[in-house]
Amino acid sequence: MRKILLFTSCLFILQSCIPLRIAPKIDDHKITKGKKFKRSLPERQMFIFEDPKDVNHFYRFVDTKFRLNDENVYDDVPFIVAGEQYFFSFYEVEIPNKVLNLGAVFADAILIQTGNGPLFEEKHTTRDGHWYIAMEVYSDKENDCLSENSLFREAVLSYLTTLKEEYLSTYNYLHQP
Repeated sequence: MRKILLFTSCLFILQSCIPLRIAPKIDDHKITKGKKFKRSLPERQMFIFEDPKDVNHFYRFVDTKFRLNDENVYDDVPFIVAGEQYFFSFYEVEIPNKVLNLGAVFADAILIQTGNGPLFEEKHTTRDGHWYIAMEVYSDKENDCLSENSLFREAVLSYLTTLKEEYLSTYNYLHQP
């Protein structure tokens, strides 16, 4: 009975994966400092949502909606809310889940001890990516229109929420009204 229990315990340990990093789950959107979400983003407050579509879909959506003709699509995209001019920049950000596969690590340890070298080195960790769109908004009057003390925050948030919903529900970017 002890051997069966020991064998079963070893089997579970060898089959287990330990999460090293888990990508955040965002139901609707999140407002947070860019650097807090991902180090490569700016310091400003960002409007962040999960992007279930393929890479560059948001780029094509913005390019088509704002008629930018592939010029300055990532930066300084102008829009107007309540008679005020604003600009947004966006970033397509990947945050992968990362897990440690103990089975591959133990198998390679045994192979190294027998002198056969590691076979599963690329399987020690696995990744699967989660993509997000992070948007910052600024104007001639304010550097960060999403900051908590911004006078324009609520109007800008309403606009960005509508823009996000339009993007997620649109699939043919060529025939935008």
